[in-house]
Amino acid sequence: MKILVTGAAGFIGSKIAYMLASRGDEVTGLDNINDYYDIRLKLGRLRQLGIPAQTLDDVAWGKMVESATLPGLRFVRMGIEDKESLDGLFASERFDKVINLAAQAGVRYSITNPYAYLTSNLVGFLNILECCRHYPVQHLLYASSSSVYGLNVKAPFSEDDKVDNPVSLYAASKKSNELMAHSYSKLYGIPSTGLRYFTVYGPWGRPDMAPMLFASAISQGKPINVFNNGDMIRDFTFIDDIATGSIQCLDQPPVAEKCPNGVPFRVYNIGCSNPVKLLDFIHEIEEALGTKAEMVMKPMQPGDVYMTYADTSRLEQEIGYKPCVRLHEGIQEFIKWYQSEKNPL
Repeated sequence: MKILVTGAAGFIGSKIAYMLASRGDEVTGLDNINDYYDIRLKLGRLRQLGIPAQTLDDVAWGKMVESATLPGLRFVRMGIEDKESLDGLFASERFDKVINLAAQAGVRYSITNPYAYLTSNLVGFLNILECCRHYPVQHLLYASSSSVYGLNVKAPFSEDDKVDNPVSLYAASKKSNELMAHSYSKLYGIPSTGLRYFTVYGPWGRPDMAPMLFASAISQGKPINVFNNGDMIRDFTFIDDIATGSIQCLDQPPVAEKCPNGVPFRVYNIGCSNPVKLLDFIHEIEEALGTKAEMVMKPMQPGDVYMTYADTSRLEQEIGYKPCVRLHEGIQEFIKWYQSEKNPL
């Protein structure tokens, strides 16, 4: 199977690309390697994929690079907002399936840098849809987000809940992706699946997210900011469970006859469905590091929500998804990586 994975230098994308290549798929990874966060982490993930990348100069724009360790895996530095280059890639490669994980991430970043989200999350996603239209694929899998639930107060969050009250532009852009995908599935018969990812953690995670921020500060004896005075609940899900579930979805495209209104389109929650209190999460990191945290209690930040809690029953019933890594095990694995030489930061 010939598969394109965009956002392949990202946290989730690099793991999925590795797992697909390891099982024998022909994988092309794509990423623009932007500097939203420390690129040393992105280059390190690429090295895990067998792509020689010590510095950004080692990864030239538009040049296809073969993996040294994973047969069938290649990487190209490219942005999905570059319509001409993306169209040329689709024309030459004729992918069977596409996983679009390339996006401008970050809820809080969208408050101060709104235009970055229009370029990547809307224009870039439109380019992906147009390429899937003109060079037909068997399945388009794309990243949505739990943030689409916005001010929803009913828990757990169900795919049937209303998602028309976002509290950040990031959330609005992800809901827009779902609407755009539905229209292309209806108009052009493109089978598409959106995954509403809940809070993902584990080795090689993003440095702007709570696990890395907490681990870094606590291990250095620095205080950590705890928002909403610690009264927050998150559905933390280990990266291996997320990647496995994503690939399970990729392998099972929606069939028009089994979907509402005959449109080959689905949206699923993908999380752990076992939310924990933020203070309990911090305690697990403290225990793994063997160090107590100095906490600075802060008010709720703009764009944040009190709770995320995934109802994953639909994904379990229709796809067979079942997360298996408990929080204690996952944090131990994360801290083991964090303190190892593999961590480039």
